[in-house]
Amino acid sequence: MTTQAQTYNVDIADVEYINHGGAPLLAKLFKPQGSGPFPIMLELHGGAWVRGARENGDVANEALAKTGVIVAALDFRTQDSYPASLADIHYAVRWAKTQAASWNGIPGSVGAMGTSSGAHQAMLLGMRPNDSRYAALPSPAGSSADGTLACVIMVSPVIDPLGRYLYAKGLRDDCTPPEGMGERTPPMHEQYWGTEEAMAEGAPGRILAGGEKTALPPTLALRRDYEAAHPRPDFDEFVDQYRKAGGPIDVTIVDGEGEGLLSDLSSDVGKQTLEQMGAFIHKHIG
Repeated sequence: MTTQAQTYNVDIADVEYINHGGAPLLAKLFKPQGSGPFPIMLELHGGAWVRGARENGDVANEALAKTGVIVAALDFRTQDSYPASLADIHYAVRWAKTQAASWNGIPGSVGAMGTSSGAHQAMLLGMRPNDSRYAALPSPAGSSADGTLACVIMVSPVIDPLGRYLYAKGLRDDCTPPEGMGERTPPMHEQYWGTEEAMAEGAPGRILAGGEKTALPPTLALRRDYEAAHPRPDFDEFVDQYRKAGGPIDVTIVDGEGEGLLSDLSSDVGKQTLEQMGAFIHKHIG
């Protein structure tokens, strides 16, 4: 069993986890040096589903690995429409479980964490580990692992794709977007989701409000009180629906507005966020 009090040196390497017709997808692996066994977390980058890369979270991922957490930061298909990226991530969960022993990881348990749209994807997959669309890719050879997540961490999530789309277009009465968002953001939603119906179908709070029975992994949700890109009412509604469904969720709201919670790990907010994430992972995975 590892403890957060110890600090580890970290090995960092890019590894291929799946290949789509000659196009490899890589995971940037941050492995603490030691015998472990260490908890394993997949990290999903943000970028409105259609941008970003596995390097986005390098600083925070390495810092978390120093506390004794194996982090696999994923690239996934960003230019293909929903649910292609969910299929990649679901495959990566199964892949990581097969690699646990060779990584000195805790076998059988993998969590997922992400920022913005990556946080949304972590939650959606955590709730629907057996969805045939998400589980569409064949498992790694010889593996019987499933896509169940041991826990989910969401940092500043776009938790309701349809809600954020309508917000960006200025079509809501309960919140007003910043200037220019209506030009920037809706095209990315349209590229990934295609239709408003798909945005609603893939919105975790709406899924629960509609009565779908889902998995409810332990979840940590963190955000600032005001984030221009992430409407607060959508976050509050999801938390309410998750708790109504019986899901265990810890929520931290940082006062005011400002940069991303993990953008400056030397700040009090950055240190607190990283500490919370590490404690949550060690509690729910080991």
